[in-house]
Amino acid sequence: MNNYKDNLAAVTVALSNYFEGVYSGNTELLASIFHPQALVSGDVKGQSYFKTVEQYLDGVEHRKSPQELKEPFRMEILSIEITNSIATAKTHLQMFEYNY
Repeated sequence: MNNYKDNLAAVTVALSNYFEGVYSGNTELLASIFHPQALVSGDVKGQSYFKTVEQYLDGVEHRKSPQELKEPFRMEILSIEITNSIATAKTHLQMFEYNY
């Protein structure tokens, strides 16, 4: 992938797969988009968390998915910035009672 258009398309596909994996609880799809050494971080009710991909996928696997709970699909890409080999994406995911 040597040009911006190809890189943007690849990042968009990865994010779409992430959204679908989170929504449906498909941990195989989620695992396919993470680097094995990635860390997942966030904030739930004011408490920061930091997890390995394995820990994150275990949590997804052992919870009911938004799809199983009949929640609407409310996930979108707001922006993507790419500089050389690094991409930064701003997204919005509404699921359960949270806004990520």
